[in-house]
Amino acid sequence: MLGGLSVKDLVEKEGLDLADLTAYFPLEAKIANEKKIDIYFLGYFVKWDPQECYYFSVENTGFEANPVRTEGTYSKYNSLDDKIDGYFYYTSWLKFGMGRAMQDSSQEIRNKKITTEEGRMLIKKFDGEFPTRYYQEFLSYVGMTDQEFRSICDSFRSPHLWVRVDGEWRLRHTVNQDGADD
Repeated sequence: MLGGLSVKDLVEKEGLDLADLTAYFPLEAKIANEKKIDIYFLGYFVKWDPQECYYFSVENTGFEANPVRTEGTYSKYNSLDDKIDGYFYYTSWLKFGMGRAMQDSSQEIRNKKITTEEGRMLIKKFDGEFPTRYYQEFLSYVGMTDQEFRSICDSFRSPHLWVRVDGEWRLRHTVNQDGADD
């Protein structure tokens, strides 16, 4: 299954080429065993704290942060290898009323890296920011126009979360208590 559809349906009903889907398949256990491939995640060895993992990576691997901030949030060390990630987080914000900045700041508040007030300010400033950096490339990849993409996005705005005020979409409630219904 990929994206909730069987590979068979993606090929036969959606007209996708199997070769385009294979990059999304997991490594077959048989091949991993034959080749003696072990898979490890950093979280196996250090507590999963994104900021501390960033520092660990810099100190131990020479990892470098992006020279620009990741759209939709305030950090420079995530989503460095994915041009579509910003659209996942943007559409999550539309569908659920919470975006990348809220997720990142919530994690950092729990890890005592920032205060709740700092998190609220970061959410207000960055949550829901439209990812423009790779937008034209993204539209080409998904085969949509700007109007089609925005129309589909708006169709997923739940009325219990969103309301139009003076022609603009606004969240009804926000963590900063400045939503349309707060």
